[in-house]
Amino acid sequence: MNYAECAEILRENDDYILITHIRPDGDTLGSAAALCSALRRLGKRAYLYPNPEITPKYHKYVKDYLAPEGYEGAYTVAVDVAGEHMLAKGFEGKVKLCIDHHDSNSGYAEKLLLGSAKASCGELVLELIKLLCTEPSKTEASLLYIAVSTDCGCFRYANVTAETFAAASELANAGAEVQKLNFELFRQSTKARIMLESLICSGLRFEKNGAIVAAMVTNAMLREINATEDDCDDIAGIPGRVEGCIVSIVVRELAEGGCKASLRSQPCFDCSDVCKRFGGGGHKMASGCTLDTDPETARELLIKAVIDAWDTME
Repeated sequence: MNYAECAEILRENDDYILITHIRPDGDTLGSAAALCSALRRLGKRAYLYPNPEITPKYHKYVKDYLAPEGYEGAYTVAVDVAGEHMLAKGFEGKVKLCIDHHDSNSGYAEKLLLGSAKASCGELVLELIKLLCTEPSKTEASLLYIAVSTDCGCFRYANVTAETFAAASELANAGAEVQKLNFELFRQSTKARIMLESLICSGLRFEKNGAIVAAMVTNAMLREINATEDDCDDIAGIPGRVEGCIVSIVVRELAEGGCKASLRSQPCFDCSDVCKRFGGGGHKMASGCTLDTDPETARELLIKAVIDAWDTME
């Protein structure tokens, strides 16, 4: 559907529960919270599903929107969730509306607003809020700035377009606390985060003369430096900093077993094609998947899959 049709659905319904994805990032949380705020301004009852994996880094921004115990909601909206397997842990039920920007969206919701050309879901929600409420409030502008800026690495990633900058400018004009948020989200790090980056960089694997760079994060590494989930935010971009890197891989061991893998690439390589082989997906230049194996094996499987895909390009 288009923006106008989606906005009309949001006007017609009430008692919303907004669902974010597993291991929630700034885009899913900022977008969902901003939409929740806008719906409340329309007189609707709206809450975010209390995703148990929200880290302290983002909790302070969205805590006022989390549903109280016992609230179920009548109309379910998934925000920035590409497939049912990505819905927040503990959530059960059907999704009536999905607002997303992933090309790999599986179409699991009854209705879908998909903007795959957008760098972030926050850009879609901004357009919806303008249709619903004319313009975002200052709080909504800050939440959407979190969404937009974190999903493009503070405007460093290849997914950034002129529209991304235009959205950020619009949010700044609407009152987003750009300077404060940039400092909190991108300029300061915990001691554990700095140490984690050091461990990651010291263990990098290089293939194809450095065009493919792979990293691994184990639970033992995290225990060694007393790192928390907060310290692991956006580690997917670390190997890609290496000069000459075309495809980067980060394999992260999960506490419950298995591994999460994040792939990033330059435009010439399709990450999502590789991740689909392991049941995952995402964007062409930023995708992920999970593997039910140990980190070493997962890294080897992904390196081989990337090399195989690379060789078919040559």
